[in-house]
Amino acid sequence: VFPPLFLEKDPPAASAYKGQAWLFLGVANSDALLYDDEWQSVKEKFPDNFRLDYALSREQENKKGGKMYIQDKVEEYADEVFTKLDSGAHIYFCGLKGMMPGIQDMLKNVCDEKGIGYDEWLKGLKKNKQWHVEVY
Repeated sequence: VFPPLFLEKDPPAASAYKGQAWLFLGVANSDALLYDDEWQSVKEKFPDNFRLDYALSREQENKKGGKMYIQDKVEEYADEVFTKLDSGAHIYFCGLKGMMPGIQDMLKNVCDEKGIGYDEWLKGLKKNKQWHVEVY
């Protein structure tokens, strides 16, 4: 998993990695954040290679005044996320399968706003092996 790659003492993979990993982590409350100390350490040690954004549904509000879910947090950065995907970035979704409809609705809405056909866009990500979903 990502943190050990960067938390080991002088890991060769971490020094060779020139890209940027961006974690959007969603939980109900800040006291439920997983591995926060490790994520913060990675962010501090590798600021050019690691970004971290939390969606805290019981503590933050989305732009419409509702609960902040992962799709809301990703939508805040939609232009950047889409630019990264257009440049070959990969996107991974891990967690409860119930989150996927909201995420896919948000992505479709962003595509609509950008004049992009969602189905073709998603098909392209899958064809290029940029789309990864591990839900349960």
